[in-house]
Amino acid sequence: MSELRVGVIGVGQRAPMAALANRPGVARVVSCADPDPRGRDDARSLFGPEVVLHERYEEMADDGLDAVFVLTPDHVHTRPALFFLAAGIPVFVEKPLAITVEDCDALLRAAYDSRSRLYVGHNLRHLPVLRRMRALIDDGAIGRVRAVWCRHFVGHGGDFYFKDWHAERANTTGLLLQKGAHDLDVIHWLAGGWSRSVVAQGALSVYGDNPRRGAGDPAPAGGRMPDWFDAGVWPPSALRDLNPVVDVEDISMMLTRLDNGVLASYQQCHFTPDYWRNYTVVGDEGRLENFGDGIDGDDATIQVWNRRRSGYRRDGDLTVPVATPSEGDHGGADRALVDEFLRFAAAGGPTETSPVAAREAVAAAVAATASLRSGGTPVDVPAPPAEVVDYFRRHQPARRPV
Repeated sequence: MSELRVGVIGVGQRAPMAALANRPGVARVVSCADPDPRGRDDARSLFGPEVVLHERYEEMADDGLDAVFVLTPDHVHTRPALFFLAAGIPVFVEKPLAITVEDCDALLRAAYDSRSRLYVGHNLRHLPVLRRMRALIDDGAIGRVRAVWCRHFVGHGGDFYFKDWHAERANTTGLLLQKGAHDLDVIHWLAGGWSRSVVAQGALSVYGDNPRRGAGDPAPAGGRMPDWFDAGVWPPSALRDLNPVVDVEDISMMLTRLDNGVLASYQQCHFTPDYWRNYTVVGDEGRLENFGDGIDGDDATIQVWNRRRSGYRRDGDLTVPVATPSEGDHGGADRALVDEFLRFAAAGGPTETSPVAAREAVAAAVAATASLRSGGTPVDVPAPPAEVVDYFRRHQPARRPV
């Protein structure tokens, strides 16, 4: 099989992930598009001086591409993805798939109609600790799953999400979607179902009262989080140069009932001093949870409790250590994600990630955001069309001969 010619749309914060696609004899990034000169300069640094550069993604159509990465800000994922799906080119879309259910469904429908391959970058499905948790569940370590709880402590949330475009609803819908789509996908994956009814509460508790707005735009065109991140600033109220518009919640809590009867909860806070995720899965014969998530290359441990005892025990009846690769790519998850996409783009077949699952995570987050902004009103989550679900369940079969 010849070397895949790969394109990248949006050379920003997540572009180094696409550099993992440069594999001699397998794939090579040959074309990039970014309206920002900094993005185009970075493309040369990441992908080499021979990479073809464009301001507009439409100009990439003549570059003979075999696959593309869409790594733009969330609110501008849809148009370039639709453009290349219509052209029959396999598309990788960074998570979240989109910021509205309508755009997600449009992307699923476009892949279905064109029989083009669509892939979504939910890299946590490749995170070693979560894969081990899923394997323990599949092996029956806690019986049948009945509940999943996730607490996400976003310790650098002020720097990561309140100094640029993430702080505005128009660009994200809300952080329950933008940041939470990761976790909601994992909750669905561990529980084996999709959210169908949600309630939520949330607030802009800390950053909304911060008077230290930028005089102009604190994140000028091309500005990125590493330009301003400072781990030494504490407490969160001491942060300066927040985005001029801050209208997303910095703390959110949601409850959801899945279509298989599993109950789940998700809590997200952007002003904690620590930064990690904790998943607890409760079955009818035990429970398990992770201590550490391995995102930064640290090792993690899964504890399993499945014998009756009095009181709390930090160590479970089964302790499962999980070693994590030390590379700076989300504990090896980004590398595994790109490996899977390149294989899928070239040959098709089953994948650990799922465009339908990505859509379901967005749909749950959209419903939860609507609930919390209406004072906790219950909101139903619409299901995607059955024929589209079936198409992706069959691993996106190629276009049928006419």
